[in-house]
Amino acid sequence: MERIKNPFAPGAGTPPPALVGREGILEDARVALARVKDGRHSKSFLLVGLRGVGKTVLLNEIQKEADVLEYKSVFIEAPENKRLPVLLLPYLRQVLLFLDRSEPVSEQVKKGMRVFSSFVRAVRLKHGDLEIGFDLPPEEGIADTGDLEQDLPELLVALAEAGKSRNVPIALIIDEMQYLNETELSALIMAVHKISQHSLPLLLIGAGLPQLVGLTGKSKSYAERLFDFPKIDKLSEKDARDALQMPVSQHGVFFTESALDEIVGLTKGYPYFIQVWGHFSWDIAEFSPIDVDVIQGVRSTVIQYLDDNFFRVRFDRLTPREKDYMRAMAELGSEAHRSGDIAEVLGIHVQSAAPLRSGLIKKGMIYSPSHGDTEFTVPLFDSFMKRIMPNLPKKHNLPRR
Repeated sequence: MERIKNPFAPGAGTPPPALVGREGILEDARVALARVKDGRHSKSFLLVGLRGVGKTVLLNEIQKEADVLEYKSVFIEAPENKRLPVLLLPYLRQVLLFLDRSEPVSEQVKKGMRVFSSFVRAVRLKHGDLEIGFDLPPEEGIADTGDLEQDLPELLVALAEAGKSRNVPIALIIDEMQYLNETELSALIMAVHKISQHSLPLLLIGAGLPQLVGLTGKSKSYAERLFDFPKIDKLSEKDARDALQMPVSQHGVFFTESALDEIVGLTKGYPYFIQVWGHFSWDIAEFSPIDVDVIQGVRSTVIQYLDDNFFRVRFDRLTPREKDYMRAMAELGSEAHRSGDIAEVLGIHVQSAAPLRSGLIKKGMIYSPSHGDTEFTVPLFDSFMKRIMPNLPKKHNLPRR
């Protein structure tokens, strides 16, 4: 095989050569965008799923659709420990500048710029690390309290009104939303609520780990009625096979049925892992069809690659005690487990394990699919934990109560 023609290029947010199994999600997104552009109501939506299922890829595809429909879109990623206003404001400023360049002069756009100046002034007074704005006086009494839950909704409403005055809908796209703090998430939800009440042309399109559903509900009880939460899961067996076969067939190459069976079984249908296995299988294969012997021959290479480039970067963020907690989870298997069962493996009371569990949820390593249950956010992480820590932690490593 010619490596330069390898169709598989696994990466963070890298689009796969065949985006299969997501047609329904993308069609629903297209309809929502088109309805809002047409002045009709449609819910904002938040994609939820584990690591490696392609949420970022879908956000990028949705942004492309928004661009086709002549939206003005903003795409940000919410990393840990960085404030939402600092992330948002440079992009919102660009949107307002774009709207201001059109003719004739729009009072709603000018008002949006003044409200922006008010918001920036309040943020600067509170934090002192923002140096952007407009050469316009602030809009006194709007978005200038320094209270994000009050000011951000007023800013986004003013932005949406400015967009409406130019017949330009706005898409606010935020990845990794589980890292927003409680105040930031609450402010966004309140903003979407106000925008929805006034039928303004702005959609919030987000993505995050499964705990995002619970976080929004905890922040505002009406969030479940305000948003749709499409679940992005592993691919069906047919879609997983298509994700492998379709890209190589364009080069006159094919996987045998036994090779497809092997990869689908090893990856459990998770899109990122499928891309990695496809990539290395192509590189090692000498001719078509790619048979199961090739898959078995590349197995150790793929596992080492995933350990070094996908699993370990998350493992290295953990404290020794958090690693012990994750190893105890792995011992019980990949599915959800009761918190008490994990504590029992560690030999401690569940109350002693609670701070570790809370810290791991905040780091995005685990989530609670239901009350008292705990599950990995990273597929196949149980197998990695057993490889990296072959032995269970000694029970006396962690304190008892």
